[in-house]
Amino acid sequence: MNTNEVMQQLESLGSEQTKKTLCRHGVNEPVFGVKIGDMKKLLVKKIKDSNVSRELFATGNYDAQYLAGLTINPKEVTKEELLTWAETANCSAINEAIVASLAAETPYATELAKTWMASDEERIEDTGWSCYANYLSLTPNEEINETEVLTLLENVEKNIHEAKNSVKYTMNQFVICTGSYYPPLLEKAISVAKNIGQVHVDMGDTSCKVPLASDYIEKVIEKDRVGKKRKRAIC
Repeated sequence: MNTNEVMQQLESLGSEQTKKTLCRHGVNEPVFGVKIGDMKKLLVKKIKDSNVSRELFATGNYDAQYLAGLTINPKEVTKEELLTWAETANCSAINEAIVASLAAETPYATELAKTWMASDEERIEDTGWSCYANYLSLTPNEEINETEVLTLLENVEKNIHEAKNSVKYTMNQFVICTGSYYPPLLEKAISVAKNIGQVHVDMGDTSCKVPLASDYIEKVIEKDRVGKKRKRAIC
């Protein structure tokens, strides 16, 4: 399928109800309101060219950008493209679910994560914390810089409650991912989780809640899943 054909099918799959729900969660126009399950079932396998994925992202359309992340080959995406994608994402949901997750699957994951974390712009900093958290969920333990992760945990412990709104959420997720996927710092993650306690984030007109990191990590321990890595960050 070429880009025009994909856009036409995305539009036909959209619904006003899904669009309203997405917009309540911070998605911006243009958006058709396509369910992720429909994208995966009806479109993902039909897109075999990463250039089509690039063109989809460039439309600025939320649904097209999400589909671009699902279909582009992580081995073909460049660092420069990811930097551009982070700046031109339709909304913070694309920054977190698509840009950060895709970057986590590339050789420059931690480099980009640290670059984005240093940004003064909320959604860009947010992308950095989400990228590093996803990186921990995928990467073999021996390839992870323990000292760097420890420093980031200490940063969260000290600064999370004064951080920008959405950054609080991804910092909290970083603690959860450290405890869930990186056993060398499990005890430290538990300690940080207990010390930060409940993190308060304005989730807008939604019923979404911020998970309590200490409870989440405890459940992972109970299920004996600490250190069980994921195959992909994009989902």
